[in-house]
Amino acid sequence: MQVCRPLHPQTHKARLMPKGYIIGHITVNDPEAHKHHIERDTPILQAPGGTCVARGVARGVARGGQAQVAQGEMPMRHVAIEFPGHGAAMAACNDPDHQDIADIRRRTADTVILVAEGV
Repeated sequence: MQVCRPLHPQTHKARLMPKGYIIGHITVNDPEAHKHHIERDTPILQAPGGTCVARGVARGVARGGQAQVAQGEMPMRHVAIEFPGHGAAMAACNDPDHQDIADIRRRTADTVILVAEGV
């Protein structure tokens, strides 16, 4: 008796390769100028397969995402962008166009941006 069916090779491969994530914790200091960062950066992060999977604000809900402080101080906003793998997330983060636009973010917000590998 066969308990488990063998996985299709593509399905099996996809399960073995964890997703990659760019996670940002952001306190915006200049909302009008920061909008330009979001408008210009979004297509760059989407090009290698980036998809926004979580977005929230410190107090309440924004665009469908809730956030609550578990420990420490809460930045104003949070975003998690999922990529097909850690390498794709790192490539997007290091993309020269993304880095040029990141200068807008650096001038308009206090941020912590990290790249993490999923489990």
